[in-house]
Amino acid sequence: VFVSPGQVMELDNDGLVYQPKGHALVFHPDLLQGTQLAKIISDYNFFSYKSNEALHLSERERHIVLDCFAKIEYELQQSVDKHSKKLITSNIELFLNYCNRFYDRQFITRENVNQGIIEKFEEKLNDYFSSDKPQRFGLPSVAYFADVLHLSANYFGDLIKKETGKSAKEYIQFEIINLAKNLIFNKEKTISEIAHSLGFKYPQHFTRMFKNETGLTPNDFRNQN
Repeated sequence: VFVSPGQVMELDNDGLVYQPKGHALVFHPDLLQGTQLAKIISDYNFFSYKSNEALHLSERERHIVLDCFAKIEYELQQSVDKHSKKLITSNIELFLNYCNRFYDRQFITRENVNQGIIEKFEEKLNDYFSSDKPQRFGLPSVAYFADVLHLSANYFGDLIKKETGKSAKEYIQFEIINLAKNLIFNKEKTISEIAHSLGFKYPQHFTRMFKNETGLTPNDFRNQN
């Protein structure tokens, strides 16, 4: 489980005395100042994952993590010199990079679970556009679907990227364009009406997105079909 600064986690222990066991790596943000890690720490999306999206380690991975911790602990026990900060932060970075690799493995090994999430996502996406929500609330956001699926936005985005090759935003736009193509075939509706029904506040925004995705304006697409 990864916790970012300011994040609060609640433990539900039903009133029982809980004595946690294991290892924790805790460091102050000031430790990173002026280091390479400070420049890339925000790239580690798992700091914004929820606790139910924790990393599940294999025995081999667990030994790698413990080895990283041992190197950090060794440096903490030495007298501080000009190399201390760099060595400690480099080992923290090594640990985080391993965790990135392990999360990639977890996304792959949980393919069936992930596919179920994709299917639910597509179902919720269809439900959204089958309702009056686009007219009431506009285009849906990545955060909206992550919340509906009880996932953090970062975990949801990473999962979609790993499974589809598209970012969550790109995937939503892809589905919107597919819906738009079907609606454009109905010549009883104007392009402006179609744009509004899909949640676009301004028709020109719809036209721009459609052309970026298809190479044609909605009117050109209609005329060709």
